Amino acid sequence: MAKVKIKKWWTRSVKITAIWLISALTFFSLLQIALRNSMNRHTISTASSISNAERRSILYSKMAEDLDENGAVFLKHGETSQSLSLSDLFTLKDEIVTPVLKAANPPVRANVLHLSTEFSDPISEAVKNIFSPYFDKAIWFQNSSMYHCSMFHASHHIAPVPASETEIESEVSAVKSVAEAICPLHIVIDRVVLTSTGVLLGCWQVVSGSDPVTIRAKLKSALPRAPQKQLYNEAMLHTSFARLLGSPKKLTEEEKKMSDIQFFHYLVDRLNNQIRGLKAKVSEVWYVEEYDLLALALNGKMKTHKFNFGCSEV
Repeated sequence: MAKVKIKKWWTRSVKITAIWLISALTFFSLLQIALRNSMNRHTISTASSISNAERRSILYSKMAEDLDENGAVFLKHGETSQSLSLSDLFTLKDEIVTPVLKAANPPVRANVLHLSTEFSDPISEAVKNIFSPYFDKAIWFQNSSMYHCSMFHASHHIAPVPASETEIESEVSAVKSVAEAICPLHIVIDRVVLTSTGVLLGCWQVVSGSDPVTIRAKLKSALPRAPQKQLYNEAMLHTSFARLLGSPKKLTEEEKKMSDIQFFHYLVDRLNNQIRGLKAKVSEVWYVEEYDLLALALNGKMKTHKFNFGCSEV
């Protein structure tokens, strides 16, 4: 009789233990899932809480560190913008710079925000006043009438997307529709940076109007055949002012004591002190067919389709 009772007690204990064990494992598994979901929601919430302006500030800070981290690559005639080398873009003979215009096949189709000469000319003058005395001909100044902020490419040289005349007309029409929904941008120069590849960039912040992230999203939706991989960060808003192609000349005795990197920072600081905070208004988008590589930057052959923004300012 006692053996029977012990057997029943043992069986009941095993069942109870099994039930508790299963319950504990189930609870632990559900707790882990809940914690992971909570962390994911927190990550998403944190990412979405970062404004586009903050994203740009972080991006610009990283760009400003590029020269220190990688050195002045352009002094060794290394790679410059968009995976092209300096020799792909310029020839420097007897201290005379000549752009190398190479046919783009198929033509690059770029959508850019154009900056009026009302705002670009004063910037260009400041850049030339500070850099010309030291670089003479070993520098390429962006044509101020072509100052722009690249937004979105329907085709670029890294991932070309051929298009017929009919398809191009369709793209132009789509970009025009996007322009009609864009509000003018009031922007301000956040800082100037010099990259390791020798490109002098003006980095902008948006005071009001349609944000670059929104504009790029609209263009992406309007141009479904465009390369998936675009050339620039979606929050970025920048303008190329110049490209340095050689070492500085005619330095003072004090300036000669600086390293190349220190001297470049010195020039950039001078330019920042002069134009940082400069405001501009952008109210036009260009759809540009670049028949030469980097035609906008090198004064090459191109065809532009210009559209004013249609959104009224409040």
